[in-house]
Amino acid sequence: MDVLHAFICMSVFWTVSWGRTRADSIIHIGAIFDESAKKDDEVFRMAVADLNLNEDILQTEKITFSVTFVDGNNPFQAVQEACDLMSQGILALVSSIGCASAGSLQSLADAMHIPHLFIQRSTARTPRSGCGLQRSSGIDDYTLSVRPPVYLNDVILRVVTEYAWQKFIVFYDNNYDIRGIQEFLDRVSQQGMDVALQKVENNINRMITGLFATMRIEELNRYRDTLRRAILVMSPTTAKAFITEVVETNLVAFDCHWIIINEEINDLDVQELVRRSIGRLTIIRQTFPVPHNSSQRCFRGNHRISTSLCDPKDPFSQNMEITNMYIYDTVLLLANAFHKKLEDRKWHSMASLTCIRKNSKPWQGGRSMLETVKKGGVSGLTGALDFSEDGGNPNIYFEILGTNYGEELGRGIRKLGFWNPVTGLNGSLTDRKLENNMRGVVLRVATVLEEPFVMVSENVLGKPKKYQGFSIDVLDALSSYLGFKYEIYVASDHKYGSPQADGSWNGLIGELLLKRADMGISALTITPDRENVVDFTTRYMDYSVGVLLRKAEKTVDMFACLAPFDLSLWACIAGTVLLVGLLVYLLNWLNPPRLQMGSMTSTTLYNSMWFVYGSFVQQGGEVPYTTLATRMMMGAWWLFALIVISSYTANLAAFLTISRIESSIQSLQDLSRQTDIPYGTVFDSAVYEHVRVKGMNPFERDSMYSQMWRMINRSNGSENNVQESLEGIQKVKHGNYAFVWDAAVLEYIAINDQDCSFYTVGNTIADRGYGIALQHGSPYRDIFSQRILELQQNGDMDILKHKWWPRNGQCELHSSMDTKQKGSSLDIKSFSGVFCILAAGIVLSCFIAMVETWWNKKKGSRVPSKEEGLPLRPMEHKEEMCELLA
Repeated sequence: MDVLHAFICMSVFWTVSWGRTRADSIIHIGAIFDESAKKDDEVFRMAVADLNLNEDILQTEKITFSVTFVDGNNPFQAVQEACDLMSQGILALVSSIGCASAGSLQSLADAMHIPHLFIQRSTARTPRSGCGLQRSSGIDDYTLSVRPPVYLNDVILRVVTEYAWQKFIVFYDNNYDIRGIQEFLDRVSQQGMDVALQKVENNINRMITGLFATMRIEELNRYRDTLRRAILVMSPTTAKAFITEVVETNLVAFDCHWIIINEEINDLDVQELVRRSIGRLTIIRQTFPVPHNSSQRCFRGNHRISTSLCDPKDPFSQNMEITNMYIYDTVLLLANAFHKKLEDRKWHSMASLTCIRKNSKPWQGGRSMLETVKKGGVSGLTGALDFSEDGGNPNIYFEILGTNYGEELGRGIRKLGFWNPVTGLNGSLTDRKLENNMRGVVLRVATVLEEPFVMVSENVLGKPKKYQGFSIDVLDALSSYLGFKYEIYVASDHKYGSPQADGSWNGLIGELLLKRADMGISALTITPDRENVVDFTTRYMDYSVGVLLRKAEKTVDMFACLAPFDLSLWACIAGTVLLVGLLVYLLNWLNPPRLQMGSMTSTTLYNSMWFVYGSFVQQGGEVPYTTLATRMMMGAWWLFALIVISSYTANLAAFLTISRIESSIQSLQDLSRQTDIPYGTVFDSAVYEHVRVKGMNPFERDSMYSQMWRMINRSNGSENNVQESLEGIQKVKHGNYAFVWDAAVLEYIAINDQDCSFYTVGNTIADRGYGIALQHGSPYRDIFSQRILELQQNGDMDILKHKWWPRNGQCELHSSMDTKQKGSSLDIKSFSGVFCILAAGIVLSCFIAMVETWWNKKKGSRVPSKEEGLPLRPMEHKEEMCELLA
């Protein structure tokens, strides 16, 4: 690194100032660093080296630089070194020094029209105080503040107000300028808070020993009581030493609560501070966005950052200060500005400036270069870096971390919230030590109506609505055990909550983030995105995705009695009856039987047909046929009839008692493979997002979700999706549609449907659960989770489930048949065809009877009576008798 520095310095002195186009001469920047901050210089050189390797930004050009070190508290030396740099020819000046010298460099940069990018540096990692640079009202302000303004006053006041502290002490170390929090002290005094100040000396052990030596027992006890609430405004090193001393000397107990605020606290400092402290600890520090994809952590657009700077596991990166990160981003910002100037072909050659003479002229290209830098913006190690109209960087975020109360060392720490100047505090910091007693606490509960989790049980005009459901039963169980009361209301948009384009949330989650509600409960699932912004209790019920389908309706067949046999078989049976009847007649005609005396049966074709039909339907009848051939024929016919009738009877019972209509969809896989039945879910819901993430994941082995996503996402989700779950259920009931939703909700709908027209299919494996959402950092999370686990362990939760999902409901849940579980009795619909056949036979017989009556009357009018006519001859009498018998 020293060899590289020497080479760059030599190239600087070889630079010719006017109009030269050599790559090592037209881009030259100067840097002034505090002599105690050697790491600023190291990171600066690494940034230049990274950018010189990136041909996408500067193409064939290279950045050269000159670096000098000064005493941060010596303004004269800083100005003198800056003049030397300007005489060498620089396009911009980068400085990382204290406030004492920043004002002098600002005046010089304004006079010489040199863009000056100032990065405020604190002493020994102590919290910053405002520099108070005087901004000119005109266009002659050439200093840009790379680090955002100091917001410690606003953050501390917001946190203390949230914790509702009324008495506390502020400790600050020897290097901190207490005037930096003067605004905070004035405002808390106006609000009537009791605030004490104490400076922490460099020798902390001697300071604590002096307290014990000078204070009496009563004073020491009052001092201990004061230490129960304290704010530490000091460097991480001093804070760790101070906490160690007060813990070892028993000045604090497990019920204390301390706040440590410093922009410069890194992850290693947080772990060490938590390990050494007892009681409750809140840490406020500046944070920067980190890409979710670890493979993109070192890439910012078309620029790659050195691994040692962007890898959080690298020792060099772990020990970086915030000033180092802003120095890297400053060089990246300047490189992008130079790139834009080169592209626009508006490059201004840098002339050597002499700032010692009175008649020195400023750089003519300074204003153009300043505007290019000021209007530009980059994304670097510190996130977004751009400037507002006043030349300041508005992008700053504070992370609020905290532990619970406890005596044990090394407790875990979690995120409580975030703060930024635009939206303020995001999170809940209620300072309350909870036990199993919440009497007197009234919680504001937001909900969404979803059967059977939350439903309106009573809605009387002028009175608050009353609610019922499984989630309400869980809430009542918690309320009765812990003693709190609650006020419940329905979210205005009737949604559970999803992120919006502007970063906000809607639904229940939005109500919690806006602090209109203390908790949210309904059929609310625990997802990673939601858990990033709110807290969840442990799951009180498992969740899985299900599908609601309409059962296939059993069609009404008036001739169901004919269903056991196919139509062709019925035709064959009818033909067989006619054929056998004809054969019986022929056999008797060829070999007439001997009729017994008094027998009235003749061997006509009509009688043969009638006898065969009667034996087929098992009605018996007189057997007039005595020939062997006829008996053999009838024996075979009776055996045939026995088999046919037995088969028909068995099949008829099966067809009338068991519906054979079955659906082909019995699982999510079956649903995804077919396209005849469209399906969808609630647009922009957790189920929608679940299918989208799995369907678009190229590493998902099962293609089921990708097929489902293609169907659900038709026409960008507008074709098959609905806005509310009730709309999806109605769509299933009245059309050809399948609704994908929470399996628990769908099972309740299917069990309690009056027509038993639904059935459900779904996954048996629960991949997440339903939970109670709370504000970020809520003190109720742990105690609610503990009580839910107790309800599950003693079986009370199962009792509540069986209340809403009974094991023996009125409808079959997973059967695709349209039947109710009320036995297998036959109805009139099953026998309507039989009655129709009977009615047709009656009508036909009545018609034939009328025809016969008419015919007999007509024939009888032609035959003369015995009184009027002659007596019949024997032959005529015999023929008449035969005709009547026939």
